[in-house]
Amino acid sequence: MTENMPTPDAPFKIGTRGSPLALAQAHETRARLSVAFDLPQEAFEITVIKVTGDQILDKPLREIDGKGLFTREIEEALLAGDIDIAVHSTKDMPTRQPDGLVMDCYLPREDVRDAFVSLKYRSLAEMPGGAVVGTSSTRRRAQLAARFPHLQVVEFRGNVQTRLQKLADGVADATFLATAGLNRLGMADVPYVPISPDDMLPAIAQGAIGIERRIGDDRAARMLAAIHDAPTGHRLAAERALLAGLDGSCETPIGGLAELDGDTLHLRGEILRHDGSRVLTEVATGWVEQGPDMGRDMAAKLLAEAGDGFFD
Repeated sequence: MTENMPTPDAPFKIGTRGSPLALAQAHETRARLSVAFDLPQEAFEITVIKVTGDQILDKPLREIDGKGLFTREIEEALLAGDIDIAVHSTKDMPTRQPDGLVMDCYLPREDVRDAFVSLKYRSLAEMPGGAVVGTSSTRRRAQLAARFPHLQVVEFRGNVQTRLQKLADGVADATFLATAGLNRLGMADVPYVPISPDDMLPAIAQGAIGIERRIGDDRAARMLAAIHDAPTGHRLAAERALLAGLDGSCETPIGGLAELDGDTLHLRGEILRHDGSRVLTEVATGWVEQGPDMGRDMAAKLLAEAGDGFFD
């Protein structure tokens, strides 16, 4: 593939949010493309696009129309041809892309675990009754209510620095971040401890970078194929099929994780009532190629067991 390659004068445009983590993910994408095609990094231009989710900081995301909060404006730019590809945190992505777009490239997955962050305690188990935990995640709030009902939960949003300042100011005693984000930002100085998925099943697709392109853009398709990580793709095919079957969004407490052992895929799924009063789990094992079917079947089993009104 030598024809129509990007150059510093006619760069390949990579669209992204402007948060520090989003920029780190866009730079990782640019670096991988540069190495894969032996091109200077100047042949890949990072274009920052403001998204709705980054502009609303005074209310919980679950109180807003959650679908596409961190993706809509970027996808509009992609469809308009203003950028060539869009780099996303896959856990923020709806399970269905807009007409004309496809997400079929994933970079190697980072650590999937949630990170417990506190200036006072080393784990949730150490926290006494009445201690305050800050989070904006519907999933984490429900998991805390189910497993640590003695803790008080308050709304908590902002970037890493903002959350650490809130902890220092006593707004909360602890909070959560994604371990993958801390790793990608090189924040080893943050006082955190990874939480085992056995104790807190992560969000579906947590730790994975997904790259979206226009359907029919053959150049983008060929370039992304060179950096796609197949094992990550297999895992996310199962997890996102589970999420799609549950019709999940940021308003629904859902956890899920697929893991590979050679050609075998292990899938775990969990749904919770918002108040933590019911927790339903399923596990499944099969061949890698069966991942999407496993996800859909698991979703059907969970919904059948939950009955009507489970998420109300």
